[in-house]
Amino acid sequence: MAKITQKEINDAVWKACDTFRGSIDPSVYKDYVLTMLFLKYLSDVHDDIRDGYLAKYNGDEERAKRAMQHERFVVPEQSHFKYLYNHRNEANVGELINIALTDLEEANREKLYSEDGAGIFQNIDFNTSKLGEPKDKNTRLKNLLLDFNKDALNLRPSHLEGNDIIGGAYEYLISNFASDAGKKAGEFYTPGEVSTLLARLTQSKPGSRICDPTCGSGSLLIKAGQEVGSDNFSLYGQEANGSTWALAVMNMFLHGFDNATIRWGDTIRNPKLKEGDNLMKFDTVVANPPFSLDKWGKVEDKDGEKTTVSYDPETDKYNRFWRGVPPKSKGDWAFISHMIETLNEHGKAGVVVPHGVLFRGSSEGRIRQRTIEENLLEAVIGLPANLFFGTGIPAAILVFNKQKTSNNFLFIDASKHYESAKNQNKLRDSDIDHIVTTYRDFTAGKLQPGVVEDKYSYIATAEEIQENDFNLNIPRYVDTFEEEDEVDIAAVQTEIEGLEKELVKVQAEINEYLTQLTK
Repeated sequence: MAKITQKEINDAVWKACDTFRGSIDPSVYKDYVLTMLFLKYLSDVHDDIRDGYLAKYNGDEERAKRAMQHERFVVPEQSHFKYLYNHRNEANVGELINIALTDLEEANREKLYSEDGAGIFQNIDFNTSKLGEPKDKNTRLKNLLLDFNKDALNLRPSHLEGNDIIGGAYEYLISNFASDAGKKAGEFYTPGEVSTLLARLTQSKPGSRICDPTCGSGSLLIKAGQEVGSDNFSLYGQEANGSTWALAVMNMFLHGFDNATIRWGDTIRNPKLKEGDNLMKFDTVVANPPFSLDKWGKVEDKDGEKTTVSYDPETDKYNRFWRGVPPKSKGDWAFISHMIETLNEHGKAGVVVPHGVLFRGSSEGRIRQRTIEENLLEAVIGLPANLFFGTGIPAAILVFNKQKTSNNFLFIDASKHYESAKNQNKLRDSDIDHIVTTYRDFTAGKLQPGVVEDKYSYIATAEEIQENDFNLNIPRYVDTFEEEDEVDIAAVQTEIEGLEKELVKVQAEINEYLTQLTK
């Protein structure tokens, strides 16, 4: 029997979304499709392994059942996809799916509960009116179960062309949902090319601890792990949105990263990745935090006349904001400060930022200056506009390195290097290679201060940065001025005279027509 390919599975799961299209927003229905994909995968893997045990024990059901208790996931009978499929016509099918998910969590508490006691399915409800009136909802859920029961979505490992296919299908869905979901998409997904670029710029060595403090659905974190080149690394993430946190946890399992630690909570106000009372330190930190997040910091709880401050960055117990506290309406430097403080002594960080981070003044200017004076900043890379879901503004990548070897700074203007697609611009492999090669040549000490490549890259010294008042705006360093073609005045004058003669002629014709019309 021919094995199922990545494309076949991608097409089949995308088709399963037809059930919801046109009536429910993609930012809502993505959670239902992705959760069903996860449940179907666990059920099919369970069946594949069980059949293996039955063959081994000559059909002895009891021995096979006992052996299954020690497998990666335990799938209770009423949590199995087949059970739900067989009950697809029940009036309470939504409730049955909810019970199935709760039982699955309970049977796999160590894997499917966070350390705080939150189950990954607690934010999803298959019995909600979000899916329509009872009759419509039941029809949608029945169709979803019918779609996932098709041969094209047989997710048994023995039927698949490779181990990465399920993770690939999950990524494919998330990326398609992001392009469909408009503004809400940036919250949970970093475009694949940007993730690849960040992962390559911060490439981790084997044995590394890698963290994304604003991990969304986990795709950037997974890319950073895949760049290591071996299985010897550990992944850590934190995500503030409960539904997105659940997607990230499932994403890790579907990619085979069972030991990843993904926590749910606000990274600034309540960092969860800790060792004892201290923040955990990492070899690599990568992130695409929310751009210029408003109200990121101080929390005041009012109760009548009484006001209690439950969090204040001025008195942050982890002392992350000792360089200065960013303005309350722009959280960019809060996330950067957190990332730098969680690097170990030889750690490296890569972060996507809006351009304002490079030049805005007041408290942000002071934090930027101190970071530069510590010689932590290594590279500033300007990206093309319209790369990200939900915003057309161009962004930049900042790379920080605790083991920087020179006192120079690399600037790259890659804003003109991309492929223009229908709704969005894309970085091509050659664009990513160009950035990464320039960066690696710089870190290897092969490049001298000054222009490296005309209109593309420049190496600034600490003195130059200081002369520019610690302003990192890329055009100050990379000259992208394009001279316009010289204007031939005589030719333009001749053209104007010709046009004027033409105009007189046309005017005369119009007058002629008007005269005839008024006769």
